[in-house]
Amino acid sequence: MKLNIQRMRSAAVMCLAGWMLAGCNATQSPAVSQAPKAAAPAVDLYTKAPGLDLALTDWSYPYPVSKFATTFQKQPVTMAYMDVPAVGTSRGVVLMFHGKNFASDYWAPVIAGLTQAGYRVIAPDQIGFGKSSKPDVKYGFDELASTTRQLLSSLGIKKVSVVANSMGGMVAVRFARLYPQIVSKLVLENPLGLEDYSKDIPPQANDTLLRLEMAQTEQTYRKFLNSYFPTWKPEYEKFVELYARVKNGPDYEKYSLASVLTYQMIAAQPTVQDLPRLFMPTLLVIGQKDRTVFGRRFAPPEAVKALGNFPELGKKAARTIPHAQLVTVEQAGHVPHIEEPVFFNQTVIEFLRGTKP
Repeated sequence: MKLNIQRMRSAAVMCLAGWMLAGCNATQSPAVSQAPKAAAPAVDLYTKAPGLDLALTDWSYPYPVSKFATTFQKQPVTMAYMDVPAVGTSRGVVLMFHGKNFASDYWAPVIAGLTQAGYRVIAPDQIGFGKSSKPDVKYGFDELASTTRQLLSSLGIKKVSVVANSMGGMVAVRFARLYPQIVSKLVLENPLGLEDYSKDIPPQANDTLLRLEMAQTEQTYRKFLNSYFPTWKPEYEKFVELYARVKNGPDYEKYSLASVLTYQMIAAQPTVQDLPRLFMPTLLVIGQKDRTVFGRRFAPPEAVKALGNFPELGKKAARTIPHAQLVTVEQAGHVPHIEEPVFFNQTVIEFLRGTKP
């Protein structure tokens, strides 16, 4: 069954308090504010902010962080994760996969909503990201999926629903293909991998990518993130602050190298071919303002014109995945769960419960 639900508006659902959605039973997305739109700052705000190390030791997450020790391509690593218990009667477990330019902490509003609705949430930082280890290896979606499977086994978890955003959508698709017996339902939020980037994006050498990463500044990074969000809001600054503080720290080159190596994974390992083989119920939540093109700066101008059209990519994916539903979020960009958290939570919870989103 394929649905296309327009973004709804109502002031009655404005029970969101900061990141936390505890106890909010909204049935519509928030009303549009009449206040003037905030502009992304065009100045350096974090030049003197204390630096962060490679493990983001001094960066706070919204819930306690645990560490799972394992190996990744024969190297010892630790996988950081949040394991947040359900409130009240348990309805199951939800596993979260984050995007490339974020870590698991950005799932805070979704974790709050899901746990209040009775779901235990496991939100890991994938190897190479966040507080997890960042080994100098060739990354692969199969290896990330396998490490996440090991984490679940260590916790005694045999069944999950999966919620994934951006690059996390590619990890989730591969996870669902490799371990279909574990995944009961799948939610893909503006996932990368709905098109094959390897056809249009020329290969790039690691040295070239690392040089570009190292040349990034606070302002260029903010401008990059601004492309994800149609309207910049002050609360998005925390993502810029995290980047800037890593840049101020002692391990920026190692952090940048991990970004380069995971870039190569996305460029070289398409997952679009896996979509027809996803046989579990799948919900596509697609922000209609999203025009994210992976590797945009390296693509020929003519190729860019045809890439990143998420409204069309969402429709095509909904036709391709056997048991898919499509929900559109009209004013959202690449990360609807941050831009429209109440609506996103309500939609996902209804899908997980088996009622129409």
